[in-house]
Amino acid sequence: MKFKKRYVVYLVLLSYLLFAHSCMTMRTSSKKTKAYFENSKTAYKDGIVEIDSNTLHYIQTGNTDAQSLVFIHGSPGSWDAWKAYLKDSLLTKKYRLIAPDRPGFGFSDFRKSINLDNQAMLLNQFLTQIDNGKPVTLIGHSYGGPLIVKMALEAPKSYQNLMILAGALDPKAEKPEKWRKPLTWFPLKYLVPGALKPSNDELWMLKKDLIALQSDLKYLSENVTIIHGTNDNLVPYENVEFMKSSFSNVNELNIITLENEKHFIVWDQEKLIKETITTWVD
Repeated sequence: MKFKKRYVVYLVLLSYLLFAHSCMTMRTSSKKTKAYFENSKTAYKDGIVEIDSNTLHYIQTGNTDAQSLVFIHGSPGSWDAWKAYLKDSLLTKKYRLIAPDRPGFGFSDFRKSINLDNQAMLLNQFLTQIDNGKPVTLIGHSYGGPLIVKMALEAPKSYQNLMILAGALDPKAEKPEKWRKPLTWFPLKYLVPGALKPSNDELWMLKKDLIALQSDLKYLSENVTIIHGTNDNLVPYENVEFMKSSFSNVNELNIITLENEKHFIVWDQEKLIKETITTWVD
């Protein structure tokens, strides 16, 4: 009887591990991607770039000969956080639009966790490989905010503009929940389902990453636009004041404050963000 109970426990554990790896992936299959863009009659590229032992997946739409808008999603997430932007007729006519799955998410080495510095390095290499010789604007939401700043600091001549949407840059405002740490340990990390595993890992590392980043912010030189809601309860508005004081050498700094707006402005303020892009990015 004890023998049978043991195997029942093993079976339940195995079933949960299979669930953890297959559920909550927060990504769109190639079949659904194709249907989405065909429905809107949007030409697109579903691409893969290999960098050493790393795989980066991305979607590209728009004018291949135009300057690029590169959309970097938050945590967790994937390229499809930006799907409404990728099919927008005005944007696709004027720009080349690129939305990668960040490392660890979507179809980019799913569930593999790496810190801010290494993500920036990989994404810079990725953009170098697909460069078309035209100016590049980086647009990052939430975790994507500090990531695009790190990318620009590591490759200062590669990018013309940065748009930070509800970005987490202030290490003092970053208060990682204590329950996250045990879920980064072996074997508990394997019990965290789907995309929540790399998300938990990178959010636990973020405060340390932001502390290391802080002293370099004065070297940021690109044009920067910040859009942030005053009622953001995930990334507090105090991040804006921190960025304002830290970005002392940027060429141009624009701040758009959204009164009473919360964190998910990529979707809730889609029209405003699109209008800001088209009027701000030359």
